[in-house]
Amino acid sequence: MQPKKSTAWKSIRNIFDQIHLYAGLISGLVVIAVCFSGTIYVYNTEIREFMDLELYFVEETGARMSADELKNSLEKSSDANVVGLMWNEESNRSVQFTLKKEGEEGKGATYYIDPYSGEILGNSSDKTATAEFMGYIFSLHRWLLLDRFEEPILESIGNRDLGRFINGVTTLLFLLGVITGIVIWVPNKVKNWKQGLKIKWSANWKRVNHDLHNSLAFYSLIFLFIMSATGPFWSYEWYKKGWQKTWDTYQEPASKGENAEKPKPETTSEMIIPVEEGNLAVISLEDIFAKTNTELPYAGNIRVSLPSMASDPISVSKYRTGFFARAGSDQLTLSSVDLAVTEANLFSDLPLRQQIGRSVKSLHVGDIFGKFSKFLWFIACLIATSLPITGTLIWWNKRKNKPSKKKPTEHHVAEMA
Repeated sequence: MQPKKSTAWKSIRNIFDQIHLYAGLISGLVVIAVCFSGTIYVYNTEIREFMDLELYFVEETGARMSADELKNSLEKSSDANVVGLMWNEESNRSVQFTLKKEGEEGKGATYYIDPYSGEILGNSSDKTATAEFMGYIFSLHRWLLLDRFEEPILESIGNRDLGRFINGVTTLLFLLGVITGIVIWVPNKVKNWKQGLKIKWSANWKRVNHDLHNSLAFYSLIFLFIMSATGPFWSYEWYKKGWQKTWDTYQEPASKGENAEKPKPETTSEMIIPVEEGNLAVISLEDIFAKTNTELPYAGNIRVSLPSMASDPISVSKYRTGFFARAGSDQLTLSSVDLAVTEANLFSDLPLRQQIGRSVKSLHVGDIFGKFSKFLWFIACLIATSLPITGTLIWWNKRKNKPSKKKPTEHHVAEMA
């Protein structure tokens, strides 16, 4: 019976080996581009802050001005309304205000303000060299830079959608390679397990290359699986919907079914209550911070989204900070009249499956447990970049070592006779 089992396992391994090989060969070049850009983008925030220190860090000189003083000063000088801000817990950080002019489309512009002097350090509309570079890295990672071409490559699909589609196919092939790779890694004999866990540096380069591919892939397996399993979330709507349903975070579009939301009546100018003239004016940002810290008594950064009409509620999010800070913000909805909490969504109160589902971005980029997990994702992504290279070398070396199938010469035929 033992030989039959061995033969069956060998056949299964051979099938997985072929799938692993061709999935890697087909997706290799794109995987290198996507994983290399991903390796850099893991530290997107840190790179931007390091290269553009003057925007993010300030000198501590006395006491910080209140958020309300900064808001009023900024609105007067910019002729725009503050629609949101990020208040950092660290006192050596700038404050980020988001401003929009009346009738302006989009998210608005982010202004970086020195909280000690009120000086405008810069804004998101002024693209720095670092911002441009990281924009290219993000474009390479998401759309393979195809969105940078003005002319459509294919008439039937936009360049960004084409890049997204190719990226998604490649990521799924990489995921297939991860799954088949672990099957191939499992040795035939238990005593040979240690060989798959170490690199024999004293061997020739072919053996070292083989060990690098096998061992590094094994140690980074769980991270590679998470990255490749979350990646298609941004490539395919069906994958996004499947992810959300799997982790119980899917919400049916309001326009479907009997419970479809009724169309909102047209808003006339008489119905609009300007923020400056409404009840929101008597509620200061400092009061919002105080209320938030009372409801969420832990150290963290606070993001406030102000309503366009005074009667609308105020949205507040609080994020934990620190080396091991977990991702996932706690969210409060406050009344714009008296700051009463009308809704509280605490991340820790969610079931585990929903925490996973809502953390898809953090799972993909690696900040699920702060700077600690970022470092692990950085190393894993660097390994992922190397796998198509080491894997192709393994295939090429085996291909070269295969004996060529030649027709028997007359001399050999005579000997056989």
